Amino acid sequence: MGFVLEGPVLEGTVVRLEPLEHRHRADLARAAEEDRDTYAYTWVPRAGEVGAYIDAQLARAAAGRLAPYAQVSLATGRAVGATSYWEPRSWLCEDRLDAIEVGFTWLAPSAQGTGVNAESKLLLFRHAFEEWGVARVDLRTDARNTRSRTAIERTGARFEGVLRNWSRSWVPGEEGRLRDTAVYSVTAEEWPRCRQRLERRVAAGAPRAT
Repeated sequence: MGFVLEGPVLEGTVVRLEPLEHRHRADLARAAEEDRDTYAYTWVPRAGEVGAYIDAQLARAAAGRLAPYAQVSLATGRAVGATSYWEPRSWLCEDRLDAIEVGFTWLAPSAQGTGVNAESKLLLFRHAFEEWGVARVDLRTDARNTRSRTAIERTGARFEGVLRNWSRSWVPGEEGRLRDTAVYSVTAEEWPRCRQRLERRVAAGAPRAT
């Protein structure tokens, strides 16, 4: 039958990752219209586009390529962003997942620096390594996106390099252009150290980036 990508509810102390549904639409529309200067190189829909955004993510999920989540703040009960498992790869056996990407991530500015991102990564990485048994988790971002790259590096992921003209640009005004993509990863061997690092950050409360 092969591995079927389905993301379960994942809950921590500050965030609950819920499979993305249209019931999250109003919260995500509100989150998406906060200070959009912080999004820069990231695909974040406008409020009026959230319905179509959810439809697009659910279509990718139906094709087996994506498991999209809403990031729900436990403090407010509102969805404050989105993230996903993306591009599952099975090389050795079709019934086993060997690698997966964590991507399509964005977070409202008011939720940035609150520990939501750190704990979301902890929950996603832990499930991938400890439940699915993957050999690696990768993360990719626009090579120019210093904010995203800093956040990825703080998870403990290792920088692997820049793939030139690797994928489409999501920057407004750059439609039809390709971007350079910075690639990071965590391997199964590195996961125990990475987990400790993320657990310390969550326990201490992730400080707001400056």
